[in-house]
Amino acid sequence: MNVAGRISRTITWLGTAYTINVGRIESGGIVGVFESTVPAGGGPPVHMHHNEDEVIHVIEGAYEFWLNGAIIPVAASRSIFLPRGVPHTFRVASASPGRNLTVLTPGGLEEFFIEAAVQAPRLPEHMDRLLQLAGRYGIEFRGPPDWDTARAS
Repeated sequence: MNVAGRISRTITWLGTAYTINVGRIESGGIVGVFESTVPAGGGPPVHMHHNEDEVIHVIEGAYEFWLNGAIIPVAASRSIFLPRGVPHTFRVASASPGRNLTVLTPGGLEEFFIEAAVQAPRLPEHMDRLLQLAGRYGIEFRGPPDWDTARAS
């Protein structure tokens, strides 16, 4: 149960489990908070949020963030700020799954994952459906990160 007295919702999409702890409804739109369990090597395509800032706190595992072309390692018990309007992604760099806590401000983007889990678009074959859904939430996908080029710079 979360702080607002509502039961947390856990959904799974593309191998990642998302537990929505505080959503737009509970916070009056101020914040969204969810925990993710991400498979080893997993992470989203490069994307940009047009509407919200994001903080990701790594609970377990080692993560690598690609932030506007630079790679930033983030170990367990550390956090990273991902501002709106800046392309970013991450991958779990450890051999075991990673767990992280995401805080979004304002809230609402957590509902994207709920809808994605219900619609279950697969990548790359359903990219058109995913782009349509993402557009409703102000998410712009930019494709895969070039980890090697970023590491060399």
